[in-house]
Amino acid sequence: MRTSARLATVAVAAVAVLAIAVPASAHVTVNPNEGVQGERARVDFRVPNESDTESTVGVEVHFPEEAPIASVSVGKVPGWTAEVTYRTLDTPLEGGHGEQITEVVESINWTADNDDAAIGPGEFLEFPVSLGPLPEVEEIAFPTLQTYSDGEVVRWIELPGEGTEPQNPAPVMSLAAADGAADDGNGSAGGEAEEPATDPGSEQAAEDDSDSGSSTGIWLGLAGLVAGLAGLVLGGLAFQRSRG
Repeated sequence: MRTSARLATVAVAAVAVLAIAVPASAHVTVNPNEGVQGERARVDFRVPNESDTESTVGVEVHFPEEAPIASVSVGKVPGWTAEVTYRTLDTPLEGGHGEQITEVVESINWTADNDDAAIGPGEFLEFPVSLGPLPEVEEIAFPTLQTYSDGEVVRWIELPGEGTEPQNPAPVMSLAAADGAADDGNGSAGGEAEEPATDPGSEQAAEDDSDSGSSTGIWLGLAGLVAGLAGLVLGGLAFQRSRG
């Protein structure tokens, strides 16, 4: 009976964990959720439908204001129309080729063209985007609004706090420093790795060994040649004695 009670307790605990984990995992995400600063990235905004009766008919992704992104290219999603909105910067940014960037992406708004294209209960849909260059920050968030067919709007805009899991987290992307941008540990940033120093003595020893091996081979060859000639001479002498 004690064993049965323990198994029942474990089962209840497992069900409780699943009940907590499943809703927490069914939120809007950006995939992959990692990128490299200064480079472009190809990502998908994955939108699951959490309603049992309604469909998702609209998705609006907002781009970070403090870490602006200059441009996007939106992939085609059958049955959905995408609209990109830009905003003007108060202070222009300098692009990678020295150009002045005055406008950056503010948001992308996808709308289902018809009921058949909407994201139904138990379904999800991915919205592909190429974006960049990625800003030089450790992470960026994309607050997202999800609109259902009954007019309800779920706001995926919360950022994780210390030791807390938000109920409606915004999609977050972590950004790593570009190769060569980080400190290489020797007090220089972006420097190429130095080749290990070579001991001149070891190089000289290697050359001496090589020369010694070559000389030995030459002497052995000469010795063999001399021995061969001596054999021919002795053989000739023996042949003449036998005839005499």
